[in-house]
Amino acid sequence: MSELDSKFKNALAGKKIPPLTLDNKWHRLFTQTQPDKRLQRLEKEIGELLKKQSKANTEIKKIKRLKKTLMQEIMDNATASSSGNEKAIKKAEDNKRLLAECNEKITGYEDELFEVPREIDKANRELMLLTMQICYDRLKENEREIAELSEWIRQVREELKEKVIRKEEMEDTNHELYSYMHDIFGAEVIDIFDMKYYNNESGK
Repeated sequence: MSELDSKFKNALAGKKIPPLTLDNKWHRLFTQTQPDKRLQRLEKEIGELLKKQSKANTEIKKIKRLKKTLMQEIMDNATASSSGNEKAIKKAEDNKRLLAECNEKITGYEDELFEVPREIDKANRELMLLTMQICYDRLKENEREIAELSEWIRQVREELKEKVIRKEEMEDTNHELYSYMHDIFGAEVIDIFDMKYYNNESGK
């Protein structure tokens, strides 16, 4: 772990970070970038852990409903089994065995529910740090390109300004030339030369 990562992790210690993969805005961060295998791996890992957590919760609810049914059957058959009814005794034993299995399964799922949130949080924090790294790298790259484009725009503006001034100067020069020629040679002569030069140019 780098010193920077260590500082980040210390700064984030104790802060609750909801799973990023469930946030649509997190997905939108990467709509214009190439897929990153590290991100994809962590996204998949978190997805599988969330499914595992959801399944454990669902299974516990189902098993608790089954336990309630079994307990009710044990209570309903209590009188018959205590009177020596073999069928009732066998049913009571089966129910007690099933209850023990239910308790064992609930304990297993509860153990999962104790560990899985930690695993989700660990993977989620890794994903957050990686997301920050990728986004800040992109921000820095964009800022570098923005600076280059700003410099190019500045230079083009200066060049454009120079060319606009040059264009206006040449237009003024042409106007003066034409005006002097008109004054010196007269309108009739200028019209003849206009026809000669401009017609030749248009016929090229």
